[in-house]
This record gives sequence, structure tokens and C-alpha cells, in this order.
Amino acid sequence: MGNRTWLVIITLILGLGIIYFSTSGGNTPYNHFVLLADAFLKGNFFVEGIYPWIEKAPLDETRFFIVNPPMPAILLIPFVKIWGLTFPQQLFAHLIGIGLTISTFLLSLKIKNDSKLAIWSALLIGLGSIVWFLSTVGSVWYLGQITSALFLTLAIIEILGKKRPVLLGILLGATYLSRIHLALTFPIFAFLIWRENKKFIPLILFSIPILMFIGFDFFYNFSRYGTIFNRGYFLIPGTQSEPWFSKGIMHPSYIIEDLKIAFLAMPKFISEFPYIRPSWAGMAIWLTTPAFIFSFWAGIKKQIVKLFWLCIGLVFTIVGLHGGTGFAQFGYRFAVDFYPFLTYLTILGVANQKGPRWYHWFFLVFGIIVNLWGVLWINKFGWVGW
Repeated sequence: MGNRTWLVIITLILGLGIIYFSTSGGNTPYNHFVLLADAFLKGNFFVEGIYPWIEKAPLDETRFFIVNPPMPAILLIPFVKIWGLTFPQQLFAHLIGIGLTISTFLLSLKIKNDSKLAIWSALLIGLGSIVWFLSTVGSVWYLGQITSALFLTLAIIEILGKKRPVLLGILLGATYLSRIHLALTFPIFAFLIWRENKKFIPLILFSIPILMFIGFDFFYNFSRYGTIFNRGYFLIPGTQSEPWFSKGIMHPSYIIEDLKIAFLAMPKFISEFPYIRPSWAGMAIWLTTPAFIFSFWAGIKKQIVKLFWLCIGLVFTIVGLHGGTGFAQFGYRFAVDFYPFLTYLTILGVANQKGPRWYHWFFLVFGIIVNLWGVLWINKFGWVGW
């Protein structure tokens, strides 16, 4: 990378750091990963203390298990080692959001060596999507999602470039330990490795680190629950009696509700100031990031385009089967699970249109305004409701 590219990267890091910090809502009470990192440092898999507001699987009156996949907590270990339990989890979320933005910048350069397109792409994710909101709040659910998106984006960069199987396996293993269900997409990466030279050795090298991450997850679960599967979510008191789980934790009928949020949900219009406000129930993807529309110009002839649309379909299906649509949220946060694939398709679509042109910038700026509105209304003014 040349000096100009490094200058852009440094500018993005500093600019986003200032924006995220200044638009943050402050310390999140849902700092599960800081608590879990502290537990890891003490040699425990359980958290000790009384935190009645935290979603947990209780072990006894003062000890409990964090049910969310542990990768963000593992990454937080050095920070908690230095600053202890007082370390603000949302600051780490700022760093992850910045890392995801820079990774998107590099992804764009991998697709097409065009600095304007790369800057457009970075702004698309860093400010023109709900990654801005998730990165400023940094609660346990949001942090897990942007962490998985970061590792998945890095994996896409690698599969487009050198295709180093061990590194790919590590990146996807970290993705798995952030959002377990994204393992559904791993066979696609395995196929892309196989397509390169049709040899088994790269597939074996790819599989070893993934199996190590899965093995750790199985050990982690067995140590806590006596089974290799993460059944912690089912142990949260009262979870299965919630109305959004009326047909069980998973059911095909739930997909309809996710489709409504993802494509039809609008902000709330009220008769008093500020007259329009975000809804905790969610908002449509096309409204929070309208520039994603350019993904449809990625074409369909390339095999990787077909495979990435398949990945989006797989991920949406599995999150749609789960009861609940991601609330409380700004936008449709479950979409972040497939954002890296959608981002690739969008960048490719803009490149195919020889952009970014004025209308690409128009859609981007519109998305930035919407996300600025959401971040300020929620984080700074509390103007949000159901």
C-alpha cells in the first residue's frame, strides 16, 4: 500500500474514533464480555456477582454463565488485565467498528484498486449502516455481531486474495466463536479453496484451526452444562415463556416477522416533538442503508456472487427461524450477520457501474443522515420507543 492509502486509513481511524466516542451513549450496563474476560483471567468459566439486569444462565445465587459466544471476551482479556472491570466495553466496540470499517476499505481495494470506491465503501459501513449505532453502544448482543462481521470480512478479503488455508481457518473459527450459526457458510469457503487447485491438503489445513475453535467451544460448553452444545440460552429464567417463543425457540413461522422488520418496518410518526423517532422493534434495511440496493448490480454470472447470495439466504433463514426479531435495536441488526457478503456484492455492483457516481454518493449520504439521526435520537436524546 502506498503513502496515500495509509493516509486515508489513518484519517478513517482518527475520524471514526472521534465520531464514535462523541456519539456514544456512555457506559453500557450490558458489559457481559468484560465480566467474562475477568472470569477467564481468574481461571473460571462462570461470572461471580449479583447483576440482576444481565441475561444469564444461573449456576447458583451469586454465580452464573454468560450464554453469548465468548470470542469478544477472549479479545478483551488484555484490556481487562490492565484496567479491570472498570474498562468500558463500548470503547472496545468502537475499536471493532473501526476495524470493520478499515477491513471494508481493504475489501474494496481487493475488488477494484480504486481509492474513491474504497473510501465510499468504508463510509458505507462505518457511517452509512447500523454498524455506527452498534459500535457506539457496545452492549453484549451488538458487540458479538460486529466482532463476527469483522472476522468474516477479513476472511472474505483472504479468499479473494492469497487464500491461505490456515489463516482462513483461524478467521472463520473466530467468526464461529462470535456468532455460532455462521458456521453454515463455512462449506462455501471450503469449496472456494477446493476450486483453486482441487487438492485435499489445503482443505485439511483449512479444517484444522476451525476444528480447534469448535473443539474449544465444545469443551467450554461441556464444562458449563455437561453437554457439548450451548444450551445456556434455554436456561435463562423465563425465556421459553416469552410470547415471541410461543412456538418454541425455533420455528419456521417466525421468518415472516423477520421479513416484516427487514423490509417493511418504518420509523414511528408521533403528534408531538420530535414528530418522528426510531422504533426499538427495528427498521427496514433499505431505509438504514439504501446503498445496499447496488448489490443487485453485482451480476449473477460470477460463481462467487451466486455463492455469496446463497450465504445471505442461509444466514437470514437461520436467524429468521429464531423467535424474536432482534429487538431492542436500531434497524434490523440480524442483517449484520450477513453484512460482509452483502457489502462485497454492493461494492462489486458499484464497480460494475463504473462508480462511485453522483447517485452512489447520494444514496450513501442519505444512509449516513439516517444513521446519524438514529444514533443521536437514541444515544443522546432518548427519543425512541415501540
